[in-house]
Amino acid sequence: MKKETAQITRNILMVRPAHFGYNSETAQSNAFQKNDLTAHEADIEAAAIREFDSLVEKLRAVGVRVIVANDTAEPVKPDAVFPNNWVTFHEDGTVVTYPLLSAVRRQERREDIILKLRNSFQVKQRMQLDDYENTGQMLEGTGSMIIDRPNGLVYACLSPRTNPILLEQFCELMNYEAVPFHAIGGGGQEIYHTNVMMALGEEFAVICLDVVPDKEESELLRKKFMETKKEIIEISPEQMVSFAGNMLQVKGEGDSTYLVMSETAHSSLSKAQVEQIQRHTNLLYSPIPTIETYGGGSVRCMMAEVFLPEK
Repeated sequence: MKKETAQITRNILMVRPAHFGYNSETAQSNAFQKNDLTAHEADIEAAAIREFDSLVEKLRAVGVRVIVANDTAEPVKPDAVFPNNWVTFHEDGTVVTYPLLSAVRRQERREDIILKLRNSFQVKQRMQLDDYENTGQMLEGTGSMIIDRPNGLVYACLSPRTNPILLEQFCELMNYEAVPFHAIGGGGQEIYHTNVMMALGEEFAVICLDVVPDKEESELLRKKFMETKKEIIEISPEQMVSFAGNMLQVKGEGDSTYLVMSETAHSSLSKAQVEQIQRHTNLLYSPIPTIETYGGGSVRCMMAEVFLPEK
């Protein structure tokens, strides 16, 4: 189902952390998180802020419009730097908020941030899926869902954080077709978020197909990419663990586009993969080792795209 909309945007919401740190609740389903007990909380917080500010500076330097919202000191929200899990902003003026598995993370949903965006963008309707937390059905925004906007598709690997029924409901409400599949990590655990093993650009798909064990599901993904004219850039499970799937393509100044990733992700890519990506877009990377280690997420998780119509 073709849609008259862009796949990428220049407008990005990011939340500057106040009390970044390790969240033991999210670690239960996130194998990417690690907790170094020798590090001091204050040092972890300060390092995360430096990493955040550096990434924002690099994005703004190439013409990306970054809207920075400051995390509030209270209540303490160790994962506030990852706003893409609790909210999405759509080209028809819809704002959607989502149910989160971690009770601590539910405090990240902030109406004041949405209100701030209303000053510059048109918000025509709200869709609140938050109450599904009471029934144990989760759908964590663009962590759970990789949206192909022009082609009307939503790719989603199912996990405790991505409920198939709620996925179908979202797609029905927003007029998308769901493409659900299963992805299993090295320890036999379901991969918690789709955006750690897959990223979608205008003309390409970065994906770790090795973690999709079902051959029919793997072939369906290949078929969808072929039908939608996306070049497949395959990454290995080892590269996925280095956050090479956690990337986001954005618009910069003029007609320039950038695939944004962490320094860890960039270092894991082969020369051939870099050349493959550069045929489609520029690369932009920044070091965020503290955020990746303790938060278990990378740069894509830090950016919530704003597709709302501008006023």
